[in-house]
Amino acid sequence: MYHAAGAGMLAAVPPPVLDVVVPAHDAASTLGPLLRELPHRLVRSVVVVDRASSDRTAELARDGGALVLREPTAGYGAACLRAQAHFSTLPRVPDVVAFIPADRPSAASALPDLVAPILDRNVELVLGADRGKRDFRARVVTGLIDTVYRHRWSGVGPVRAVRFPALIALGMSDRGNGWDVEMLVRAVKIGLSCDEVVLPDESGKRDRPPRPLGRALLHILRHATMR
Repeated sequence: MYHAAGAGMLAAVPPPVLDVVVPAHDAASTLGPLLRELPHRLVRSVVVVDRASSDRTAELARDGGALVLREPTAGYGAACLRAQAHFSTLPRVPDVVAFIPADRPSAASALPDLVAPILDRNVELVLGADRGKRDFRARVVTGLIDTVYRHRWSGVGPVRAVRFPALIALGMSDRGNGWDVEMLVRAVKIGLSCDEVVLPDESGKRDRPPRPLGRALLHILRHATMR
């Protein structure tokens, strides 16, 4: 894409700056494949936030060319907020930030699809939706969000991409496992333009412990009473 830069001159519009955040806890078995599958030609930096891992997660991240930040509390939301604070200190903040947990290596190859609605249609937040049947937590959370806010999300998975100014405007604060739901609720509450893309099926995925409902329900009900 080009725009006029003076009489008879054209200047190339610089590509958007895309940074990827990978929250990781004891992810030595999945981090390497994730880093290899990322389309690095599209990405300025990959930031792995090590959530108090006891294995070789940080070492493998550095070997894979990622910047490693430490989050001693091991909280998922704390890791995301740690990365956001890092970006805010840079001379050039990102245009778009993508969040891909280290245990979701198959989502790395879907990064172009994840950011396409943002780059092509100026969408502000894109959720990576999983195929197949939703678990109990996802059904309860999405149903309640639909009831309270009249917005139907397909799921509440943590894979998503967001414009950095929109991320700042969201005012995220959850430092634990409610961060994913807090973002979706706040996005609907403040009227961000949102979209979803379907993620690839995961092959050989490991079982993940179910996330508790408490924090998710708190965010949904608390924001329903805010003006």
